[in-house]
Amino acid sequence: MSRTHTISAHIDRWEKSSTEISVTGWAYSAAGTCEIRVLDGNQREIPAIVRRSRRIDIDRLFSIKERQDTGFNLYVQRGEVTGRKMYVIFADANEQQLFQINLLKEQSAAVRTLPFADWFKPSTWAKGFRYVFNNGGLKALRRDQQAPSEQVQYDAWFKKQRVTEEQLTAQREAAAAFVNRPKISIAIPLFNTNLKYLDVLLDSIEGQSYENWELCLADGSTEGAVEMHLKARYQPDFSKDSRIRYQRLKENAGIAGNTNAALEMASGDYNMLSDHDDVIEKDALYEIVKLLNADPSLDIVYTDEDLTDEAGEHFRSPRFKPDFNIDLLRSINYICHLFCIRTSVMHEIGGFRSDCDGAQDWDLFLRCTEQTKRIGHVPKILYHWRESESSTARNPESKTYAIASARKALEGHYRRCGLDAELHYTDIFIMYQAKLRVHDNPKVSILIPNKDNRDVLKTCIDSILEKSTFRNLEILVIENNSTEEETFRYYEELTGGKNAETQSGGKSAEEELSGGQETEGTEPVIRVLYYKDKFNYAKINNFGAQYATGDYLLLLNNDTEVITPDWIEQMLGYCQREDVGAAGAKLLYPDETVQHCGVVVGVGGFAGHVLTGKLREDAGYMGRLRAIYDVSAVTGACLMIKRSIFEEIGGLDENLTVALNDIDLCLKVRETGALIVQNPAAELFHYESKSRGYEETPEKHERFKKEIKYFRDKWKDVLEAGDPYYNPNLSLMYGDCRLREEAEHFDIVGEIEDRDEFTEKANDE
Repeated sequence: MSRTHTISAHIDRWEKSSTEISVTGWAYSAAGTCEIRVLDGNQREIPAIVRRSRRIDIDRLFSIKERQDTGFNLYVQRGEVTGRKMYVIFADANEQQLFQINLLKEQSAAVRTLPFADWFKPSTWAKGFRYVFNNGGLKALRRDQQAPSEQVQYDAWFKKQRVTEEQLTAQREAAAAFVNRPKISIAIPLFNTNLKYLDVLLDSIEGQSYENWELCLADGSTEGAVEMHLKARYQPDFSKDSRIRYQRLKENAGIAGNTNAALEMASGDYNMLSDHDDVIEKDALYEIVKLLNADPSLDIVYTDEDLTDEAGEHFRSPRFKPDFNIDLLRSINYICHLFCIRTSVMHEIGGFRSDCDGAQDWDLFLRCTEQTKRIGHVPKILYHWRESESSTARNPESKTYAIASARKALEGHYRRCGLDAELHYTDIFIMYQAKLRVHDNPKVSILIPNKDNRDVLKTCIDSILEKSTFRNLEILVIENNSTEEETFRYYEELTGGKNAETQSGGKSAEEELSGGQETEGTEPVIRVLYYKDKFNYAKINNFGAQYATGDYLLLLNNDTEVITPDWIEQMLGYCQREDVGAAGAKLLYPDETVQHCGVVVGVGGFAGHVLTGKLREDAGYMGRLRAIYDVSAVTGACLMIKRSIFEEIGGLDENLTVALNDIDLCLKVRETGALIVQNPAAELFHYESKSRGYEETPEKHERFKKEIKYFRDKWKDVLEAGDPYYNPNLSLMYGDCRLREEAEHFDIVGEIEDRDEFTEKANDE
């Protein structure tokens, strides 16, 4: 009798260093949790740290119904391993599978070895079963969730990719050939600066591979140590380097006043800002000017950054930023360092404001965006924010006054932009959410496709009617081939029986409309539309939109439930902005973990949610689970869109029957130049895919792969360019915003491409 295999696993790559062995891959069990264990060459189980994560491509490849973290990174200390081989074991309650790693090689794909019993003694073979049975799957899962030191991982990554002396030499030659060679004035306010830190900063500036710069130092120190040190370094009259400009201020004017004094000394085409105790990478100016040569119209350029320890030897907490994101900037000062601005724009806005000290940078950035939208981003770590006891990098509470200053800056910004905003502090330092007030009471049409599942639909509609504070709504239930009598009885309850005649009228999908009556006022109206063709999510919603009378359409799954009463206002306030085309909400699983908070194009090889499974209150990477954020797309499970834009772009693409039509819709909105806003202040539960199910049949799975191919072909240029609201240093293979690995791949895309290649060869033959 043959064994039914329930485990599918693959090791993508493994590496060894002087201290550890790391293994990356995925493992899926159709029977439930898949335990991962490690044996050394002597068949001895050794300690391993296993970090689980979601692999969206594997979810799709195996049509996984229940969420599993199928991706893994495994870490073993070298000292634990004896022998020349190592074995990775994948086990569930049904079977075990084994992969062999030959440690004599520097790096290699693992060799899969089956059956397991042919390799190990029965006592060893049974050990994994005993662990699961004796400790339970939950304990095994918890053991696997011990995360490795991300700080060590990032530190090694950064040092590996950091610019070398050879590269700096090549950059100096390349910089000499730049057509556009602007002078960069680096403005630094000094105040009783630690001289050791100051020297490191000055060394990093003097070593820049782009040399057309000047350094403007405004010294507001209460003592003379800084001045004496600088005169010793650059000669008493600063003649050693003509690019160094220094002024001792008569009094300390605070961070804003001292920085303005440094800016007044500047004679360059662009101004760049730096704190007095941080470190600038030696290729920073080169990378900025390189971008300015690629696009001379840019008024502002910013870069990525991280934190460094007081010794400046180790690096952690990288801030891998998105390209310019106005709504994220209005939530949190994500730009920080490095920041380079055209001098004429700096003069136009008038420099820093002292009444915003503590949030003076944020205030300046906001005022800059009111003058220009020509803002570029260099996605490289080019600035290191030094941690010290007094810095906000280590101790945010050292500047609690910054919270009030930030509110003042934001209130002024919204007022100048003509936006009626109500600010809410998130208790995350320093992050605000702005609720934009709704004007003129527009009508919102909620489109809810439905097939049977009366109780699911009732939960959804009851939550809308009972919790929503916005009342100028119409709810259009788009019925599609239900068979259960209780579903139609519920429709009669919703519409007062006005749809009974049309249920048997035999009209075509394009003609049949029933239920409810148009009423003037602000109480929700419910109508039921009948679409009798086979299921096609795009066609169903396009059909419903034809009968909608609202100024805004809200696509909503029937398996959702409203949490926040002002969910409509939270999205509508943003949709009313001229520069916004659509908005989305934060969707939660029933256990209050995150199901959706924005889509990243390219994840899994096509598009997907990131940070799923995080706790509801988590901030997420760069605050993206709590900050209001411009994104490339939001899920159609809850998507509000201007009706005018929906019609302009032709609605949903009906070639995408089930999957990716919502992402496609958003990308078409983005082509018009409009923004998509993800607003986590609007929250709903999402009982995912209860009504239609997952891709659980071979036929559905093949259809899904065809839709992925269609999407990838249609948006090839977008996928190649990368999601502008994500960062190219972050993984697309995993959904947890980890560092991107070399040569990332997507198994489901590989399967599609292999099939296409086979078909092409067969046709040629």
